[in-house]
Amino acid sequence: MKMDVLLGLQWGDEGKGKIVDVLAPEYELVARFQGGPNAGHTLEFDGIKHVLHQIPSGIFRSNILNIVGNGVVLDPIIFKKEIEGLAKFKIDYQKNLVISKKATIIIPSHKLLDAAYEKSKGDKKIGSTLKGIGPTYQDKIGRSALRVGDILSPDFGEKYSALVDKHKTILSFYNHPTDELEGMESQFFEALEFLIKLNLIDSEYTVNEALNSDKRILAEGAQGSLLDIDFGSYPFVTSSTTMTAGACTGLGVAPSKIGEVFGIFKAYCTRVGSGPFPTELFENDGEDMRKEGNEFGSTTGRPRRCGWLDLPALKYSIMINGVTQLFMMKADVLNIFEEIKVCTHYELQDGERIDQLSFEVLQSEVKPVYQTLKGWNCSLKGIRDYNKFPKELTEYVSFLEKELNVPIKLVSIGPDREQTIMR
Repeated sequence: MKMDVLLGLQWGDEGKGKIVDVLAPEYELVARFQGGPNAGHTLEFDGIKHVLHQIPSGIFRSNILNIVGNGVVLDPIIFKKEIEGLAKFKIDYQKNLVISKKATIIIPSHKLLDAAYEKSKGDKKIGSTLKGIGPTYQDKIGRSALRVGDILSPDFGEKYSALVDKHKTILSFYNHPTDELEGMESQFFEALEFLIKLNLIDSEYTVNEALNSDKRILAEGAQGSLLDIDFGSYPFVTSSTTMTAGACTGLGVAPSKIGEVFGIFKAYCTRVGSGPFPTELFENDGEDMRKEGNEFGSTTGRPRRCGWLDLPALKYSIMINGVTQLFMMKADVLNIFEEIKVCTHYELQDGERIDQLSFEVLQSEVKPVYQTLKGWNCSLKGIRDYNKFPKELTEYVSFLEKELNVPIKLVSIGPDREQTIMR
């Protein structure tokens, strides 16, 4: 058996959580392979809306084992609150939730560092969620971070104090106050007492043993491909590998064990935070798109930047990830438009037109070149069959399939499970 991977192809917020929840009945394990509590996966079913941050989105299915993989950076405080928030669903998290001992821990001083680094950038700030994720990944790469397995060690307190002292030295350089650290630590150690009672495992063995036993596994990514630390719009990116390759390193799975790669994209584009966004709309269309799609961050509440679909960027993400199937989300948001634009090329400052998301495109201003399609300009409410879609919507899907050369197997026309139309 091979492991399937589900990831976002844009700047995140594509609707991954919903699709994991919809696909989950086909799998026996769902595993998060990277990211931290900046990821907000919104699920809506039976009239209930719930946002997950670090817990895999298969948690609402009682027969699925959910794994927090080694590639994740875990905030124990937020994790504890997340689990407590699941109480009303009567989920047996001791049975169907496990955590890799190799996952890295976000400690309180990481959040102070995040704020200090972001403030120091002035008007060139990244747009960090200030959850301490970037500094935690920095410590991981610098080989000084703490991991979940460390909390089982009798000398954890010493390791923790040494790392905090290092952080305080850095914070003093930025003249950043540390007064609130004591209160944050009280919550942190309380959360650690909770965390230590959960199922902490060497998850790479669990994943590979499951594959060898012909169990189906879905690897769940966070953020989006265009926020990848290597291939995204650097430096305005996240701190982890959001690509298919990240599923290998974030779960301990060999590349030869990867099966289907499900790429999720919105029928348009959004972005939170700073960084290049060639198709961004600044006037009425962008504001209408934001209101219609309720485009506000599920973790931060920040309004998302909105724009038309960017084909060169989408083709780039498909290529890098080896996408085998496409899922188009939030088609219903475009219901309000009589015409829909799709970016097919970029025009450089010297007038040259290119159709690749090159290094230069991400470093300079480019003008999007659009192709205009007719909108369906009607409600999709109540439709549960692809063949009942308005002609203009099916033409939009066909146009994208031809351009992207990958089949679009699913179209989402609303937030609920039932509004997910398979082809």
